[in-house]
Amino acid sequence: MHISPLHPMFAAEVTGVQVCQDTLDDQTFTEIFAAFNKYSVLAFRGQNLNDAGHIVFSRRFGQLETTVKGNPAAGSHFARQSNLDIDTGNVIPPEDKRLTYLKAARLWHTDSSFKPLPSLCSLLAGHIIPPEGGNTEFACCRAAYDDLPNETKTQIGGLMAIHSQMHSLSLVDPTIINDEMRNEIAPVNQPLVRVNPVNGRKAIYCGTHAYRVEGMGSVEGLALMRQLTAHATQSQYVYSHVWQEGDLVMWDNRAVLHRATPYDSVKYKRLLQRTTVAGNEDEYRLERGFYK
Repeated sequence: MHISPLHPMFAAEVTGVQVCQDTLDDQTFTEIFAAFNKYSVLAFRGQNLNDAGHIVFSRRFGQLETTVKGNPAAGSHFARQSNLDIDTGNVIPPEDKRLTYLKAARLWHTDSSFKPLPSLCSLLAGHIIPPEGGNTEFACCRAAYDDLPNETKTQIGGLMAIHSQMHSLSLVDPTIINDEMRNEIAPVNQPLVRVNPVNGRKAIYCGTHAYRVEGMGSVEGLALMRQLTAHATQSQYVYSHVWQEGDLVMWDNRAVLHRATPYDSVKYKRLLQRTTVAGNEDEYRLERGFYK
Protein backbone atom coordinates (compact mmCIF):
# COMPACT_ATOMS: atom_id res chain seq x y z
CA MET A 1 0.00 0.00 0.00
CA HIS A 2 1.27 3.47 -0.92
CA ILE A 3 -0.19 6.83 0.16
CA SER A 4 0.45 9.95 -1.96
CA PRO A 5 -0.77 13.43 -0.91
CA LEU A 6 -3.13 15.11 -3.39
CA HIS A 7 -3.16 18.58 -1.81
CA PRO A 8 -0.73 20.49 0.42
CA MET A 9 -3.22 20.58 3.32
CA PHE A 10 -5.19 17.31 3.09
CA ALA A 11 -6.41 14.49 0.80
CA ALA A 12 -4.34 11.53 -0.40
CA GLU A 13 -4.48 8.79 -3.01
CA VAL A 14 -4.13 5.19 -1.82
CA THR A 15 -2.75 2.59 -4.21
CA GLY A 16 -1.60 -1.01 -3.98
CA VAL A 17 -4.57 -2.29 -1.99
CA GLN A 18 -7.99 -3.80 -2.78
CA VAL A 19 -10.23 -2.83 0.11
CA CYS A 20 -12.89 -5.52 -0.36
CA GLN A 21 -10.57 -8.52 -0.49
CA ASP A 22 -9.95 -10.96 2.33
CA THR A 23 -6.29 -9.96 2.14
CA LEU A 24 -7.15 -6.62 3.77
CA ASP A 25 -5.78 -7.62 7.17
CA ASP A 26 -6.15 -5.72 10.43
CA GLN A 27 -2.71 -4.12 10.13
CA THR A 28 -3.49 -2.71 6.69
CA PHE A 29 -6.85 -1.45 7.87
CA THR A 30 -5.16 0.23 10.85
CA GLU A 31 -2.87 2.05 8.41
CA ILE A 32 -5.87 3.11 6.32
CA PHE A 33 -7.68 4.42 9.40
CA ALA A 34 -4.57 6.36 10.46
CA ALA A 35 -4.35 7.90 6.97
CA PHE A 36 -8.05 8.78 7.15
CA ASN A 37 -7.50 10.71 10.39
CA LYS A 38 -4.41 12.41 8.97
CA TYR A 39 -5.63 13.36 5.49
CA SER A 40 -9.46 13.54 5.94
CA VAL A 41 -10.01 12.48 2.29
CA LEU A 42 -8.72 9.21 0.78
CA ALA A 43 -9.08 8.24 -2.89
CA PHE A 44 -8.72 4.54 -3.74
CA ARG A 45 -8.32 3.91 -7.46
CA GLY A 46 -9.34 0.78 -9.39
CA GLN A 47 -11.56 -0.77 -6.72
CA ASN A 48 -14.63 -1.64 -8.86
CA LEU A 49 -16.65 -2.44 -5.75
CA ASN A 50 -19.88 -4.38 -5.90
CA ASP A 51 -22.57 -3.50 -3.35
CA ALA A 52 -21.60 -6.29 -0.95
CA GLY A 53 -17.92 -5.33 -0.94
CA HIS A 54 -18.82 -1.68 -0.46
CA ILE A 55 -20.92 -2.54 2.60
CA VAL A 56 -18.31 -4.87 4.11
CA PHE A 57 -15.48 -2.32 3.89
CA SER A 58 -17.70 0.52 5.16
CA ARG A 59 -18.75 -1.47 8.21
CA ARG A 60 -15.13 -1.76 9.32
CA PHE A 61 -15.37 1.93 10.25
CA GLY A 62 -18.59 1.62 12.25
CA GLN A 63 -22.35 1.23 12.05
CA LEU A 64 -23.94 2.27 8.77
CA GLU A 65 -26.67 4.86 8.53
CA THR A 66 -29.92 4.31 6.66
CA THR A 67 -30.54 6.85 3.90
CA VAL A 68 -33.28 9.36 4.73
CA LYS A 69 -36.24 10.33 2.56
CA GLY A 70 -35.51 12.54 -0.43
CA ASN A 71 -32.82 10.27 -1.91
CA PRO A 72 -33.93 7.71 -4.53
CA ALA A 73 -32.38 4.91 -2.42
CA ALA A 74 -34.11 5.96 0.82
CA GLY A 75 -34.42 3.21 3.41
CA SER A 76 -31.23 1.39 2.35
CA HIS A 77 -27.57 1.77 3.34
CA PHE A 78 -26.88 3.44 0.00
CA ALA A 79 -27.44 6.98 -1.22
CA ARG A 80 -27.47 7.23 -5.01
CA GLN A 81 -25.76 10.11 -6.80
CA SER A 82 -27.17 9.35 -10.22
CA ASN A 83 -29.30 10.65 -13.06
CA LEU A 84 -30.56 7.11 -13.79
CA ASP A 85 -33.94 5.68 -12.82
CA ILE A 86 -33.33 3.10 -10.11
CA ASP A 87 -35.72 0.59 -11.73
CA THR A 88 -35.27 1.07 -15.47
CA GLY A 89 -31.74 2.47 -15.75
CA ASN A 90 -33.02 5.20 -18.10
CA VAL A 91 -31.86 8.82 -17.80
CA ILE A 92 -34.19 10.89 -15.62
CA PRO A 93 -35.43 14.10 -17.31
CA PRO A 94 -33.70 17.19 -15.86
CA GLU A 95 -36.98 18.73 -14.67
CA ASP A 96 -37.90 15.59 -12.65
CA LYS A 97 -38.16 16.33 -8.92
CA ARG A 98 -36.15 13.19 -8.16
CA LEU A 99 -33.09 15.21 -9.17
CA THR A 100 -33.71 17.85 -6.48
CA TYR A 101 -31.60 15.86 -4.04
CA LEU A 102 -28.72 15.88 -6.52
CA LYS A 103 -29.05 19.62 -7.08
CA ALA A 104 -28.88 20.16 -3.31
CA ALA A 105 -25.65 18.14 -3.29
CA ARG A 106 -24.06 20.95 -5.31
CA LEU A 107 -24.19 23.14 -2.20
CA TRP A 108 -21.30 22.91 0.26
CA HIS A 109 -22.34 20.54 3.05
CA THR A 110 -21.27 17.75 5.37
CA ASP A 111 -23.29 14.53 5.33
CA SER A 112 -25.77 13.89 8.15
CA SER A 113 -24.95 16.96 10.20
CA PHE A 114 -28.75 17.26 10.48
CA LYS A 115 -28.94 14.04 12.53
CA PRO A 116 -28.68 13.95 16.36
CA LEU A 117 -25.56 11.77 16.00
CA PRO A 118 -23.65 13.19 13.01
CA SER A 119 -21.72 10.86 10.77
CA LEU A 120 -18.08 9.87 10.96
CA CYS A 121 -17.41 9.41 7.26
CA SER A 122 -18.86 8.72 3.83
CA LEU A 123 -17.61 6.30 1.18
CA LEU A 124 -18.59 7.05 -2.41
CA ALA A 125 -17.98 4.53 -5.23
CA GLY A 126 -17.90 5.49 -8.90
CA HIS A 127 -19.67 2.98 -11.19
CA ILE A 128 -20.62 4.96 -14.32
CA ILE A 129 -18.58 8.12 -14.92
CA PRO A 130 -19.27 10.74 -17.60
CA PRO A 131 -16.26 11.70 -19.75
CA GLU A 132 -16.35 15.30 -18.57
CA GLY A 133 -17.69 17.28 -15.63
CA GLY A 134 -19.08 15.97 -12.36
CA ASN A 135 -16.03 16.45 -10.14
CA THR A 136 -16.55 16.22 -6.38
CA GLU A 137 -14.93 19.07 -4.47
CA PHE A 138 -13.72 18.91 -0.88
CA ALA A 139 -12.82 21.79 1.43
CA CYS A 140 -10.42 21.36 4.36
CA CYS A 141 -12.17 22.83 7.40
CA ARG A 142 -9.19 22.02 9.66
CA ALA A 143 -6.80 24.22 7.67
CA ALA A 144 -9.54 26.85 7.43
CA TYR A 145 -9.93 26.79 11.23
CA ASP A 146 -6.17 27.09 11.75
CA ASP A 147 -6.12 30.25 9.61
CA LEU A 148 -8.94 32.01 11.49
CA PRO A 149 -8.02 35.06 13.60
CA ASN A 150 -7.67 34.17 17.29
CA GLU A 151 -10.63 36.38 18.19
CA THR A 152 -12.85 34.43 15.78
CA LYS A 153 -11.66 31.11 17.23
CA THR A 154 -12.59 32.39 20.69
CA GLN A 155 -15.98 33.61 19.43
CA ILE A 156 -17.06 30.35 17.81
CA GLY A 157 -15.42 27.91 20.25
CA GLY A 158 -18.45 27.45 22.47
CA LEU A 159 -21.23 28.07 19.97
CA MET A 160 -23.83 25.59 18.76
CA ALA A 161 -25.37 25.78 15.28
CA ILE A 162 -28.79 24.50 14.20
CA HIS A 163 -28.74 22.05 11.27
CA SER A 164 -31.67 20.87 9.14
CA GLN A 165 -31.83 19.05 5.82
CA MET A 166 -35.14 20.79 5.16
CA HIS A 167 -33.28 24.10 5.11
CA SER A 168 -30.78 22.99 2.48
CA LEU A 169 -33.45 21.34 0.32
CA SER A 170 -35.61 24.46 0.54
CA LEU A 171 -32.81 26.46 -1.06
CA VAL A 172 -33.16 24.29 -4.17
CA ASP A 173 -36.90 23.48 -4.29
CA PRO A 174 -39.16 24.16 -1.28
CA THR A 175 -42.08 22.36 -2.99
CA ILE A 176 -40.41 18.95 -2.60
CA ILE A 177 -40.65 19.05 1.20
CA ASN A 178 -43.64 17.28 2.74
CA ASP A 179 -44.79 16.59 6.30
CA GLU A 180 -43.34 13.07 6.26
CA MET A 181 -39.89 14.46 5.48
CA ARG A 182 -40.22 17.21 8.09
CA ASN A 183 -41.19 14.72 10.76
CA GLU A 184 -38.43 12.22 9.96
CA ILE A 185 -35.64 14.34 11.40
CA ALA A 186 -36.18 17.51 13.45
CA PRO A 187 -33.56 20.30 13.45
CA VAL A 188 -30.60 19.55 15.74
CA ASN A 189 -27.80 21.55 17.32
CA GLN A 190 -24.15 20.74 16.69
CA PRO A 191 -20.90 22.31 17.88
CA LEU A 192 -19.56 24.95 15.52
CA VAL A 193 -16.09 23.50 16.07
CA ARG A 194 -15.38 19.75 15.88
CA VAL A 195 -12.34 18.12 17.53
CA ASN A 196 -10.69 14.97 16.14
CA PRO A 197 -10.27 12.55 19.08
CA VAL A 198 -7.17 10.93 17.55
CA ASN A 199 -4.99 13.96 16.82
CA GLY A 200 -6.82 16.81 18.56
CA ARG A 201 -7.11 18.92 15.40
CA LYS A 202 -10.07 21.30 15.28
CA ALA A 203 -12.29 22.01 12.29
CA ILE A 204 -15.06 24.46 11.47
CA TYR A 205 -18.34 22.54 11.30
CA CYS A 206 -20.60 24.48 8.98
CA GLY A 207 -22.18 24.10 5.53
CA THR A 208 -25.60 24.54 3.97
CA HIS A 209 -27.50 22.38 6.46
CA ALA A 210 -26.59 24.91 9.21
CA TYR A 211 -28.73 28.04 9.22
CA ARG A 212 -28.94 29.37 12.80
CA VAL A 213 -26.68 29.80 15.84
CA GLU A 214 -27.95 29.36 19.38
CA GLY A 215 -27.97 32.66 21.26
CA MET A 216 -27.97 34.79 18.08
CA GLY A 217 -30.75 36.35 16.06
CA SER A 218 -31.71 34.49 12.90
CA VAL A 219 -30.16 37.09 10.56
CA GLU A 220 -26.94 37.37 12.56
CA GLY A 221 -26.62 33.59 12.95
CA LEU A 222 -27.18 32.88 9.27
CA ALA A 223 -24.66 35.57 8.36
CA LEU A 224 -22.03 33.93 10.59
CA MET A 225 -22.67 30.50 9.07
CA ARG A 226 -22.34 31.88 5.54
CA GLN A 227 -19.18 33.78 6.50
CA LEU A 228 -17.53 30.65 7.91
CA THR A 229 -18.58 28.50 4.95
CA ALA A 230 -17.24 31.10 2.51
CA HIS A 231 -13.95 31.20 4.44
CA ALA A 232 -13.60 27.40 4.51
CA THR A 233 -14.32 26.97 0.79
CA GLN A 234 -11.73 29.40 -0.57
CA SER A 235 -9.71 27.90 -3.39
CA GLN A 236 -6.58 27.28 -1.31
CA TYR A 237 -8.53 24.87 0.92
CA VAL A 238 -10.21 22.93 -1.92
CA TYR A 239 -9.31 19.63 -3.61
CA SER A 240 -11.33 18.72 -6.72
CA HIS A 241 -11.58 14.99 -7.39
CA VAL A 242 -11.73 13.96 -11.05
CA TRP A 243 -13.63 10.68 -11.08
CA GLN A 244 -12.49 7.51 -12.81
CA GLU A 245 -14.61 4.37 -13.07
CA GLY A 246 -13.81 2.09 -10.14
CA ASP A 247 -12.85 4.89 -7.73
CA LEU A 248 -13.76 4.74 -4.06
CA VAL A 249 -13.44 8.05 -2.21
CA MET A 250 -13.98 8.35 1.53
CA TRP A 251 -13.98 11.51 3.60
CA ASP A 252 -14.21 12.64 7.20
CA ASN A 253 -17.51 14.45 7.68
CA ARG A 254 -16.17 16.00 10.88
CA ALA A 255 -13.38 17.78 9.03
CA VAL A 256 -14.35 18.57 5.43
CA LEU A 257 -17.16 20.08 3.42
CA HIS A 258 -17.93 18.71 -0.01
CA ARG A 259 -20.12 19.38 -3.00
CA ALA A 260 -20.96 17.88 -6.37
CA THR A 261 -20.28 19.85 -9.55
CA PRO A 262 -22.43 19.89 -12.71
CA TYR A 263 -22.16 17.62 -15.75
CA ASP A 264 -24.34 17.15 -18.83
CA SER A 265 -27.03 14.96 -17.26
CA VAL A 266 -28.99 14.73 -20.51
CA LYS A 267 -26.07 13.60 -22.65
CA TYR A 268 -24.23 11.36 -20.16
CA LYS A 269 -25.16 8.65 -17.69
CA ARG A 270 -23.72 8.77 -14.17
CA LEU A 271 -23.94 6.42 -11.20
CA LEU A 272 -22.17 6.82 -7.88
CA GLN A 273 -23.28 5.15 -4.65
CA ARG A 274 -22.47 6.26 -1.13
CA THR A 275 -22.52 4.63 2.26
CA THR A 276 -22.40 6.75 5.39
CA VAL A 277 -20.86 5.59 8.67
CA ALA A 278 -22.47 6.88 11.86
CA GLY A 279 -20.40 8.68 14.45
CA ASN A 280 -19.27 7.08 17.70
CA GLU A 281 -21.83 8.08 20.33
CA ASP A 282 -19.42 7.99 23.29
CA GLU A 283 -16.77 10.01 21.46
CA TYR A 284 -19.36 12.54 20.32
CA ARG A 285 -20.72 12.97 23.83
CA LEU A 286 -17.22 13.78 25.06
CA GLU A 287 -16.66 16.12 22.13
CA ARG A 288 -19.84 18.09 22.81
CA GLY A 289 -18.70 18.56 26.40
CA PHE A 290 -15.31 19.86 25.31
CA TYR A 291 -16.29 23.52 25.66
CA LYS A 292 -18.66 23.15 28.62
